Amino acid sequence: MRPIKLTAAATSSMPRFVLVLITAIYGLVGIFGRDPWKGDDATGFGVMWTLAHGGWQDWLLPHLEGRSEIVAGPLPYWAGGILIKVFSPLLGGHNSAGIYSALCFFLSCAALWHACYLLGRRPEVQPTAFALGGQPHARDYGGTLADSALMIFLACIGLASRAHETTPALAHLLGISTLLYGLVRGLDKPIQGGFWSGIGLAVIALSGTLWLFVFVFAGLLISLALCEVKPHVKWLAVTWALSLFGILLWPTLWWLSDLSPELKIAAWQAWWANGLIELTPSSKSLGFLARNLTLYAWPVWPLALWSIWSWRKGANYPLGGIRNPHMALPLGLIIAILIYLMNQSILSEQSLILIIPPLVIWACFSLPIIKRSFISFIDWLALLTFTALGIFIWVMWVAMSTNWPSGLARNVAKKVPGFIHELNWVSLLAAIIVTVLWFSIVRWRTSRAPKAIWRAVVISAAGTTLTWVLLMTLWLPTINYAKTYRDVAVRLVKVVPNYKNCINTTHLGDSQLASFIYFTDLTLKDDPNCSLWISNKPGQARKEAQENNQKIELIWQDGRVSDRSERLRLYRVITNAP
Repeated sequence: MRPIKLTAAATSSMPRFVLVLITAIYGLVGIFGRDPWKGDDATGFGVMWTLAHGGWQDWLLPHLEGRSEIVAGPLPYWAGGILIKVFSPLLGGHNSAGIYSALCFFLSCAALWHACYLLGRRPEVQPTAFALGGQPHARDYGGTLADSALMIFLACIGLASRAHETTPALAHLLGISTLLYGLVRGLDKPIQGGFWSGIGLAVIALSGTLWLFVFVFAGLLISLALCEVKPHVKWLAVTWALSLFGILLWPTLWWLSDLSPELKIAAWQAWWANGLIELTPSSKSLGFLARNLTLYAWPVWPLALWSIWSWRKGANYPLGGIRNPHMALPLGLIIAILIYLMNQSILSEQSLILIIPPLVIWACFSLPIIKRSFISFIDWLALLTFTALGIFIWVMWVAMSTNWPSGLARNVAKKVPGFIHELNWVSLLAAIIVTVLWFSIVRWRTSRAPKAIWRAVVISAAGTTLTWVLLMTLWLPTINYAKTYRDVAVRLVKVVPNYKNCINTTHLGDSQLASFIYFTDLTLKDDPNCSLWISNKPGQARKEAQENNQKIELIWQDGRVSDRSERLRLYRVITNAP
């Protein structure tokens, strides 16, 4: 590891109001003022909605209304259900659940900032002292690294959509970030650090499967074994006590209740997620990681790799630098999370958020030692990419608003047939302001060549914020129209006969069921004895009907106009089994 040579000017902190403003805009825009969207967003919200309008057993065993499968990890659904009950009369259901997403995101940002700040103050990472002075103070250096870490976090491309959904992934993000902060804090304040580490582990245990907790806890042990600075035994005691509380809380509630043994066993199986973890890496998961992780974690992963390459050497070659706390503490978690992701039988983008916080810590420590040519490459790539994206979003909005250029307007109409564009002056004003701010930041960055080390990631963070805000202002009505089931639900209600007793949803996806529960008052449940069946899997619906000696007749088919491959079909049961 070459000595770090920095002057005090290179560690000037970013103005607080700018940092807070960018984070607040990024975190809040896109959460409110829309419907639940198809996919994980609607599914997570559907469980929260079920809890908010259900009985005590629904809170004890979170699930979708009408569906018996228990979802693993109740904490996100408890939080969302409580927020819906409290704020729904004022804000509406989905907006109330969005508070959960915002809280998880902002608390994760705070935990990461403070973790990097404490690591940046440690003696192992301080720049070389000059003979005549002028080197940065440890506090200033830590603050600059923390600002840089937050900018890198906001610049992560894959975080934009996932950080604004009502899913357990936000609780996972909070748990990992809090655990990292507790690890670092525990090096100098064992009891305080142990409290936060324990809270982080408890959040992970209560918001996902127990397999996730096992892998994260194993990663914690690897980090402690690798790190040359060990936390006090008090840290371990407090951490273990709180994490044990998190593990025992949910099953204790089962055993204190009058649930049947079958339901308790089903809850255990759901929490362990049997069948979702394989003994060897899954070829599907490996392929998914290879295709998606590089773009999802850009520009975090190149900076993280540069950091580990640069810090690989130290006093005890070859692992001296790697054993420093700022490298070793994230390393164990990264190893464990990667193994967890590779061994999942079915991997989705939602799980990739787990690896971002430890990579961000590595990435921020690359900035003091990164070559100027690489900084310029990242800057110009971000500048060109996000400027082009911003122009594209504006041009498409003009086409939707004015039907010019006519070719683009026709293409939009083909993608979302039936959509009627209406001008929203508030959204337009917000888009204009964020665009002006973008060009101001670009002009400042390219003309003044600031010396602060966070200059390398300002363009990337501002670019992701620009793109997300433009999408969630100019394009939000269009995206919402394409991804919501609101209009389909309205049309479904109109065709449902008055004599129905219930609608069988066995062959309906989770996000579709959650959307119809929210948008309608129909009785929906997985029950083949219902007089109506709804399905997006017509072959399976007819096959089950034949097996039950039933005959079903198609009376309606529809779907979201933006998805021609999806067809929802409503059947009437005309012959029941004796």
